[in-house]
Amino acid sequence: MLDYEIHEYPNGIRLLHKQVLHTKIAHCGFLLDIGSRDEQDHQQGLAHFWEHMAFKGTHKRKSFHILNRLETVGGELNAYTTKEKICFYATLLSTHFERAFELLTDLTFNSVFPGRELEKERGVILEEMSMYQDAPEDAIIDDFDTVVFGTHPLGINILGTRESVSSFQSEDFHTFYNENVRTDRLIFSSVSNLPFKEVKRLADKFLAPLPARLGERPRLPFGQYERQTQVESRPITQAHCLLGGPAYAITDPRRIPFFMLNNILGGPGMNSRLNLAVREKYGLVYTIDSSYTAYTDTGLFGIYFGTEGKQLTRTLGLVQKELKLLREKELTVSQLHVAKNQLMGQLAMSEESNSGLMQLLGKSTLDLGRVEPLSEIFGRIEAITAHELREIANEMLTEDNLSLLQYVPEGK
Repeated sequence: MLDYEIHEYPNGIRLLHKQVLHTKIAHCGFLLDIGSRDEQDHQQGLAHFWEHMAFKGTHKRKSFHILNRLETVGGELNAYTTKEKICFYATLLSTHFERAFELLTDLTFNSVFPGRELEKERGVILEEMSMYQDAPEDAIIDDFDTVVFGTHPLGINILGTRESVSSFQSEDFHTFYNENVRTDRLIFSSVSNLPFKEVKRLADKFLAPLPARLGERPRLPFGQYERQTQVESRPITQAHCLLGGPAYAITDPRRIPFFMLNNILGGPGMNSRLNLAVREKYGLVYTIDSSYTAYTDTGLFGIYFGTEGKQLTRTLGLVQKELKLLREKELTVSQLHVAKNQLMGQLAMSEESNSGLMQLLGKSTLDLGRVEPLSEIFGRIEAITAHELREIANEMLTEDNLSLLQYVPEGK
């Protein structure tokens, strides 16, 4: 069982802590239930830009002091933005835990978004956009969101557009913060060798005094999906392809069976069906995989590969063949047993990362209201049947349900 402790303050902020005695490293951070899907049309890219600007100054610190506060004791300070979350987090020796806790609280709640830093960071983000556009294997993933979700906020690139990023001013960040930050929709999560009593003592100091920010912040649900096929010519030497569509939400009981089906098809194991059928048997690709991301009200499934332009049709045909096999032929008892053991092993190993565990504690509590222990997840995996997997394959992996995006070399 996942052994952790939780405390909720009157302002709605929750503290989660797991003590791990065999480590000297502390991992901690704020997870906020805010992401790029919470932006208005004129705010595209603002959540990600805010994540950057939070490091550029607070009421009591300049950027230089923020960046050096943990680095000088060998720690690391970082952040990321997804479609539904923003996370500010730190890793350092647990003897400096209070230093990290105080700094993370300061930059999360007291950033001032100084105008003198805004122009510099705007240039950084515009360069980040160019970097992604120069990497077709990354760009196609972002563009595929738009193919599946269209103009819905889930279909908008997390980075925004060059026009939107070029237009933001300091007041836009304050407005976004005021519109979206809710103290009952954020969590401070930590994993370290410190006892909960010590972590709570610090939380009483840093979190308890924060004013409550409560109230509804509804999200626009994803509506009707329409299958799309798009082919784009680009100045590239290799063809890139993404095939997929909407998938189950994080609260859907079919989420774990579909996660296992995705793992069989193109998960991280070298024995995935796509890797064996396309790379190992024919040598047509360097990378081929499938992914499944669950959101609060929908999800996204996709198969990615890159191959020589003249092999694109053949490779796509082999992928479709594997999808057809999953739809038409149930796994044998032996295949099902292997698939269950492989997934359970991968999940158990993922909890060996204390940084990942810290983030899992917060994200799962925000999304589900609780943390699912491995024993419970394993029980659900053990209960999966071959018939259930085939039914899901016939619902999710049909050609009529899957959109297609291809980048092909110009002139070919």
